[in-house]
Amino acid sequence: MKQPNIVWISTHDINPDLGCYAGVWPGAEQAVTPNLDRLAAEGARFDAAFAAAPVCAPARSAIMTGCFPTAIGTMHMRTKAVPPPEVRLLPEYFRGAGYWTANNVFTDFQVEVPPTVFDECSPSAHWRNRPDPDQPFFAAFHGMTTHESQIYLDDAAFAAATPHVDDADRHRPGSVPVPPYYPDSAVFRIAIARYFDLITEMDHWVGAILAELEEDGLVDDTIVVFWSDHGRGMPRAKRWPNEAGLREPLIVRWPGRIAPGTVVSDLVHTMDLAPTMLAAAGLPVPTHMHGVPLFDADGALAQAPNQYTYAGRDRMDEAEDTSRTVRDTRYRYIRHFHPDRSAMQHTQYPDHLATWGELRQLHSEEARQLATGQLPDLLTPLQRSLVAASRPAEELYDVAADPHETRNIATDPAHAAVLARMRNALTGWQDRYGDLGLRPEAELLAGWRPGGKPHATAAPIVVETADGLAAECPTAGSSVVWTTDPPGNTREQTALERVAGIPAEDGRRWHLYTRPVTTGSDTVWFQAHRLGFEPSPEITVSLPVPAPEGSR
Repeated sequence: MKQPNIVWISTHDINPDLGCYAGVWPGAEQAVTPNLDRLAAEGARFDAAFAAAPVCAPARSAIMTGCFPTAIGTMHMRTKAVPPPEVRLLPEYFRGAGYWTANNVFTDFQVEVPPTVFDECSPSAHWRNRPDPDQPFFAAFHGMTTHESQIYLDDAAFAAATPHVDDADRHRPGSVPVPPYYPDSAVFRIAIARYFDLITEMDHWVGAILAELEEDGLVDDTIVVFWSDHGRGMPRAKRWPNEAGLREPLIVRWPGRIAPGTVVSDLVHTMDLAPTMLAAAGLPVPTHMHGVPLFDADGALAQAPNQYTYAGRDRMDEAEDTSRTVRDTRYRYIRHFHPDRSAMQHTQYPDHLATWGELRQLHSEEARQLATGQLPDLLTPLQRSLVAASRPAEELYDVAADPHETRNIATDPAHAAVLARMRNALTGWQDRYGDLGLRPEAELLAGWRPGGKPHATAAPIVVETADGLAAECPTAGSSVVWTTDPPGNTREQTALERVAGIPAEDGRRWHLYTRPVTTGSDTVWFQAHRLGFEPSPEITVSLPVPAPEGSR
């Protein structure tokens, strides 16, 4: 069977606010998303997909490894973790199986991305750049259009950021739905309207990628997956372990395998995508992955792949926190390990955003009301809970009856049995996989980088055999790359690469070692890499230059 191509299209900071989710997710009927609606109609729409964390890098680390961040050390926002040796980034498995792997362009996966992972990682990375047009490919496109930062641009910059949104499709602040946990103010209405406009712009970008697949005649041979990393970039969504922080759009199209118009209501993690892609391509799923395949190589959907979905909130930049959550088909349970801390601790980056400022300003004005003997009336108790100095140790919500999670029923005797079951589910998850977020971060860092220095990957051992140059590295969890490009072939890093966290590269074309190397070059360079470690020294192998034919 021919292996399928795989195209991942990811965006930032949105819930299932797409037209195809109207009636499934509150507010989705506002969306103008014809391309994604068509993609869902041509494949499967997953109605209960959840991120492993409510912030980008930890959530993406789960998707790219198939592992819970709390189990492999990638749970704190803006860290460079050292995962266990068995953990690799998903595209490396595809590259080892003969796929061309391309990444355009985001690499915010909580680990330094070694050259073992992608054949091409740049702002121009594309399946069209593969040298062999018959080679199967894994190509990921990560868009920034809907990132929270774009909501808060000035008017001119926002107009420039949304050039493909027709005036008739623009969302008017006066007509957008405002969730009950937000004050119904101009600041929030403008932010929500802009959020939906950015989704429309993003949909245009998605349409352009899908059109390129059609132009290249690749639609029938390609699995297309669309996903977001976590919820919308506003309070009680991004950075919160609530429904709006974790509920995601997930759409998969696979012509001839997954029937058009399929709707999946089962609970899934976006983390499940890693094992799913391997299973779909007929490749073995590593036993260390925590995710489960959602469908197989025939496109047959798994039945009830998850009884629960799990997630965690940990350090958010400088805001120290630890919360864990579990969701079943009806209830969400949240446990806060620091209930004495505000859910909205000061955090330098989001605190400059207008919606955060609005909540803080209204809360401050309420304090002045109290100081003058007035009852505060600018925020509801639910809205006030976002900025309160503390929070309950436990939260429990009947999401089916209360989709906005407005009523915490953790102390309701009628739900005592549900509370006990969800508590046990959460504790069982932590016991099964471990929870590194419960350990001091300084302790983790001391083990990962003793004295502040990363562990070194051992130099690969290269021997000449009858089949070519064979290489191996004694460092557990390492992979070997090789090249015939000499050192010094450097290129300057682009601005987009710097913003996306892509490290500067030397411009040489490194190949993933999978079998003995045979090449017409007289010199081959080898290097070993292990996630979180320093790369090994390069090993230079000089081969005898064959004598010209006919010489003596």
